[in-house]
Formats: sequence, structure tokens, C-alpha cells
Amino acid sequence: QVRLVESGGGLVQAGGSLRLSCAASGIFTINVMGWYRQAPGKQRELVARIVTGGSTNYADSVKGRFTISRDNAKNTVYLQMNSLKPEDTAVYYCYATRYQDYWGQGTQVTVSS
Repeated sequence: QVRLVESGGGLVQAGGSLRLSCAASGIFTINVMGWYRQAPGKQRELVARIVTGGSTNYADSVKGRFTISRDNAKNTVYLQMNSLKPEDTAVYYCYATRYQDYWGQGTQVTVSS
């Protein structure tokens, strides 16, 4: 059974930083890992993703502030979020792709102004 467990969310003031982690178990090889987020009343949107070889993609709204990385040996993906803004407030969901998408339960990130 594939399981994704996220950690690292919380409350931070604008301009602060948070680091999200997501560890996948029950799966040996993951092609893509990444993060989506969903703010209240809005659609879920891609934040960042990283493929096995290390190539990354970011939403325009987070470029230059967020950095995604992964440890393939640990099947873990990280999202370093710097210079956080109130509009970054959302539930952040980790996902992993290997023939199909797997999702974490989500972790709340709240940025106060």
C-alpha cells in the first residue's frame, strides 16, 4: 500500500520560511514528486514538481521563493518556502507519480500579514 506522509506545515508571519517534507512508502520507484496547494474557494494548483533526474517546474507565483528537492534513496520530497506571503496560505498536498498519482493527506500552511 502506497502512503505519503507530509510534515512541516504551520503558521508563519509574512516574510518567514517553512520547509515541507513528504515521505513515500510502499513504492520503490517514483517518476515525479511534487506539491499542489488549495486555498479556500480556489482550485487546486501545482506549486512545484521534480522528476527523478532532478528537473524542476514551478508555478510562476512561487519562482525565486520556493525550492523543491528530493532524496530518491528515501523517496522523500521537500519544499523550502521562503519569503512567504499571505496569498501562499493554503493546504499543501504532496503527490507522487508511478503509473498513477498518489496523494498525501495535506498540511496546512498559514501566512499571517
